[in-house]
Amino acid sequence: MRTLLLAATALALPLAACDFAGSGDTSDPDAEGSVTTADNSDRFQADAMASNDAQASEDMAGAAKDDKPRPIMQAQVVLDRLGFTPGVVDGKMGLSTVNAIKGFQEAKGMTVTGKMDEPTKQALAEWNRIPATRVVTIPESFANEEFTKLPKDPKDQAKLDRLGYESLDEKLAERFHTTVAVLREMNPNMDAVPESDGMAQNEMSVNESATKPTGASAFRAGQKLRVPNVGADRIASSAVKDKNWQQTLTMLGVGTEQPTAAKVVVDKSDQVLRVLDGEGKLLAQFTATMGSKAFPLPLGTWKIQGTGYNPEWSYDPALLATADKSDPKLQIPAGPNNPIGVVWIDLSKEHYGIHGTNEPERIGRAESNGCIRLTNWDAVRLAQMVKPGTVALFQA
Repeated sequence: MRTLLLAATALALPLAACDFAGSGDTSDPDAEGSVTTADNSDRFQADAMASNDAQASEDMAGAAKDDKPRPIMQAQVVLDRLGFTPGVVDGKMGLSTVNAIKGFQEAKGMTVTGKMDEPTKQALAEWNRIPATRVVTIPESFANEEFTKLPKDPKDQAKLDRLGYESLDEKLAERFHTTVAVLREMNPNMDAVPESDGMAQNEMSVNESATKPTGASAFRAGQKLRVPNVGADRIASSAVKDKNWQQTLTMLGVGTEQPTAAKVVVDKSDQVLRVLDGEGKLLAQFTATMGSKAFPLPLGTWKIQGTGYNPEWSYDPALLATADKSDPKLQIPAGPNNPIGVVWIDLSKEHYGIHGTNEPERIGRAESNGCIRLTNWDAVRLAQMVKPGTVALFQA
């Protein structure tokens, strides 16, 4: 990987007060000639688990329909598609879902209540034809990955080539913007893959409500799986020239059709990141984790300087509140379980950025080392909305 240099800021240097990007691919993934491949079919393989709204609008039979009413999840799915993301799609009215409803209401010029009141239900009725769930068949190409339990010690992590997913369950959960526990609740009759099938025996029952189990998976290639019906996942063949970035978009179910941001507003009081157009209209909104007592959110007006794609993380224990200060400086490899996730959006405020996470279920409920943390799928969506020079206002 190339050393991450964005504008005049050298992010390979130790950065204070943040989970930060150390190095990564900073080439424009939409630039011509950024990657060379043998043929287009290799670069842009179809996403066999992508949403299909045309099919959803038809009178489908059997397992293709919702198995039971899931009104909150159906609203979450629609809001996620519209850019007012509820964090993890779990069918629960939590903080992130309330924030998503507020964002939708604000964008529509409605009274902002954060509740699924009658005016909001009527405004969302346009998308009632979209089911809360869909049934997919897990492709071999998606399941064909070596899943390994990752060490917690940064010194051991630094020895790895990549911080990939620990199980197929976890990979599927990120693809459909949910948690492993939700997938297992939606598919109660699945059994763990036995050790003879090439997976290590799980350390826990498949019925446990853990969010990141390792080892044996409850799911495997060829199985039919009910999942949240997240969409907005169309990747235009002409929109991305970089194969690695295209694979990241596909892996996270994020499409290339995103609005263009004129300003990003990070609001500490609401714990949200707002995306505005040139006239100040709200285009998208994400619940975010931002700062802590030790490393507060840097209030003020900044600018986005560039983006690091699938970055590494330069671990410096002297600059992290909870790190073991006896640890050496380390370079932590890229991957979806990297602490800064799969993308780093660099800010003109030295040492600060907007990035993903390896713990999506904790967004809005934890502290950061000063930076703005989103789910991987929200961070990837935002990365396609902004560009160098986009204003970033941080306010209390």
